Amino acid sequence: MQRIFEYTISKEYEGCTIFDYLLNIGYSRSIITHIKKTDMGISINNEWMYMNHKLSENEVLKVILEENSSSEHIEPVKHEFEIIFEDEDIIVINKPANMPIHPSINNYDNSLANALAYYYQSQNENFVFRCINRLDKDTSGLTIIAKNMLSATILYDMVKTRKIKREYLAIVSGKIDSDGTIDAPIARKCDSVIERCVDFEKGQTAITNFSPVISGKDYSLIKLSLKTGRTHQIRVHMKYIGHPLPGDFLYNPDYSLIKRQALHSYRLQFMHPITKEDLDFICPLPNDMKTIVDNYLTLSGKPTFF
Repeated sequence: MQRIFEYTISKEYEGCTIFDYLLNIGYSRSIITHIKKTDMGISINNEWMYMNHKLSENEVLKVILEENSSSEHIEPVKHEFEIIFEDEDIIVINKPANMPIHPSINNYDNSLANALAYYYQSQNENFVFRCINRLDKDTSGLTIIAKNMLSATILYDMVKTRKIKREYLAIVSGKIDSDGTIDAPIARKCDSVIERCVDFEKGQTAITNFSPVISGKDYSLIKLSLKTGRTHQIRVHMKYIGHPLPGDFLYNPDYSLIKRQALHSYRLQFMHPITKEDLDFICPLPNDMKTIVDNYLTLSGKPTFF
C-alpha cells in the first residue's frame, strides 16, 4: 500500500530542515526512518533530497509512504461489518456486538482484525491492523482504524491529548432522571484476570459523565462521555452507583432483555489526521437495544440515534 503526500511550504517553515518540518506536522522519527529507505521517498519539486535540506517558501515537498507487508498472525476471514466512512487514511466502522477487536486464544478468527484482513486481501491490498479506539467484544458501535503509519501516529497522539470525543449510549437498570459525574478510581479485581472494580486505594483515576435520554421506572437510556479510558469504565461505574447494564456477563448477568451488555459507541467527533477536516459520525442504536427502548421506555420525538 502506497500513500503519497505533497506539502507546499509556507513562509512559517522557511529555513526549516525537511526532518524538522516532518516532525512538526506529525511524523514520528520511526516513520521518517522508514521513508528514507524508500526510493525517492523524499523529494522537492520531483528531485530527491536529503533530510537536512533547508526548505524555501512555495517549495513542494513530496513524501512517499510505502508499506509492503501486512499484519502477521491475523488470518483473513470473511465477516459482515458496516463501513461508515473510508478514505486513503482511515476507516470508521460500526462494529457489531459479539466481535472482539483483536484475535486471541479463544477468538482466533472471529475478530474485527480478521474481517478487515479479508476485506483488504480481497482488494489485493496490504494492511496493517491499527485500531485507535478499542471496544469490548460485546460493545457495539463506532471505532476508528488507521490505514497507514502517519494517520495512526497522529490519531494515537490525539487519543493521548483527548482530541477524539467519544459518546456512548447505554441502557441501565433503574431510573436516572438527572445528569451526573462519577469520579471513582478503577483497579483490576484481585482474584480476576479481566474483572475490574472501584478501588480508592489502588485504582487509577476514572471519570464518567452521564445524562438521561429517556427515564423509565425500571430502565433508563443514558448518554455517557469519558474523561478517562479505563478498561470496562462505563460498566464498572454504572454498577458502582447502582445502575448496572443489563446483559453484562461480568457485572450484571441478567439476560432477560438482551444477551450482551447494553452499550453502544454511538458518536465520534475528531479532526481528520491528514486533511484536518472536522468529522462527526453518529451511528444509530442497534436493534437489540432499540427493542428494549420500544418495549420498556416511552419515547417522545425521535432522536438522531434511532
